[in-house]
Amino acid sequence: MGKKEEMERFVRYGLFGLFLFGLGCGSGPEKVVVKDQEEVPEVNIEYGLATDSFLVIKDKIRPNQNLSSILLPYGVPYSTIDQLAKASKEIFDVRKLASGKPYTIYCKKDSTGQATCFVYEPNAIDYVVFNLGDSIHIYKGQKEIEKRTQYVKGVVTSSLYVNLKKQGADPLLAIELSEIYAWTIDFYRIQKGDEFEVLYIENYVEGVSIGVDRVLSSTFTHFKKPIKAYYFESDDEKGYFDELGNNLKKAFLKAPVKYSRISSGFSMRRFHPVQKRYKAHLGTDYAAPTGTPIMAVGDGVITEARFKSNNGNYVKIKHNSVYSTQYLHMSKIKSGIKPGVRVSQGDIIGFVGSTGLATGPHVCYRFWKNGKQVNHRNEDLPASDPISATSRKKFESIVSKLDSTTTALRSPL
Repeated sequence: MGKKEEMERFVRYGLFGLFLFGLGCGSGPEKVVVKDQEEVPEVNIEYGLATDSFLVIKDKIRPNQNLSSILLPYGVPYSTIDQLAKASKEIFDVRKLASGKPYTIYCKKDSTGQATCFVYEPNAIDYVVFNLGDSIHIYKGQKEIEKRTQYVKGVVTSSLYVNLKKQGADPLLAIELSEIYAWTIDFYRIQKGDEFEVLYIENYVEGVSIGVDRVLSSTFTHFKKPIKAYYFESDDEKGYFDELGNNLKKAFLKAPVKYSRISSGFSMRRFHPVQKRYKAHLGTDYAAPTGTPIMAVGDGVITEARFKSNNGNYVKIKHNSVYSTQYLHMSKIKSGIKPGVRVSQGDIIGFVGSTGLATGPHVCYRFWKNGKQVNHRNEDLPASDPISATSRKKFESIVSKLDSTTTALRSPL
């Protein structure tokens, strides 16, 4: 048998032939190369599938489009689509196909053109493969994420968002910086002439940026005062610290009242005891006797202190450009607590009561992050402790490496 005949036999029956000509849905090697005297073309792989084996259709979900309307034109019967929907419930609910999200259909290269695979991408990283072969099989996968170290430096001339964009950086880096420096800089009041220098990791999928992964280190010069931040993580510590190891974030108290209990938690659907209907409860109720002192959970400035029909007597505090808190149903607001007054963590701002829409004495504690009410009990709010003595050497080593990297990128050879 000649070399040409041997190659033809290998392609027909060997592993390469299975992936190149197979019509089933499955995963395979990303590159198959036969080392012989004749060059064999590489196999194109996408979602773990050898795409050369199929007729490939790519599109995006249209408004009100469902799985049936997508697959019926490609020879998939209702019975199979129904089986697919039932089999996929534990992995991905096909009723959640979202308008604008991309999908790919792999069809047989024959006269039927029937679909054998459907792949849906709920986001830039994840995908769901629906195998429409003889036995239905559904599984999730992830695209490879490439992490690139990036560097950006600039001066604020209009807004941080705009200046980051002009520098070619992801403008959403501004949000990352606002959270890192939330306790030291009010990003609503940054000045022209303020400077920034940031070393960060950016995620890429298939060569396209999908956003900032993490800021590694940064220096933000505000009113000519440079404030450094370094990300550090160990078994017991995680967060951003300055060059001396001081934590850049201050801790909140876990609750605004002592010796209390949670009588009602944060919920998107709770039966209101007064209004007798289901509605969102965007706070946490702490039950305590009338007159129990209510404390500010963190340093900040009073923005509201008044009576409102539903809230009763309440106080709202702005802690920084990211976080605000609110305290409802007070029996009375402490004397001297009014808009513009600065309070410190632990200061008494009022007393537990049942004013407004309340059935018993408690404080409804509400927590805002970037203008949105969130469940404070689910927020990962780091402690304000500095770097521990046991982590000091590791921290200093990381600071040295990050500074060296920044210096190298600042002044490329």
